[in-house]
Amino acid sequence: MEQHLSSQQHINELTISELKTLISETVKETMEEVIENMEALSSPTFINAVKEARGEYKAGKTTKLEELFNV
Repeated sequence: MEQHLSSQQHINELTISELKTLISETVKETMEEVIENMEALSSPTFINAVKEARGEYKAGKTTKLEELFNV
């Protein structure tokens, strides 16, 4: 059961159930992000791609956003 709360809603306006859901969803999302990052960082392909991109950036091999998105 996913509940959406208004961005203007104050913490003192939440029910205990809503607060528990909010905390639970936040922890779940954070853990998913941590796991995803750990998986990426343990991938040699990902690490090599990052190293290559950093090298290209340092060498000035960049593309302007205007060129990339044709704006």
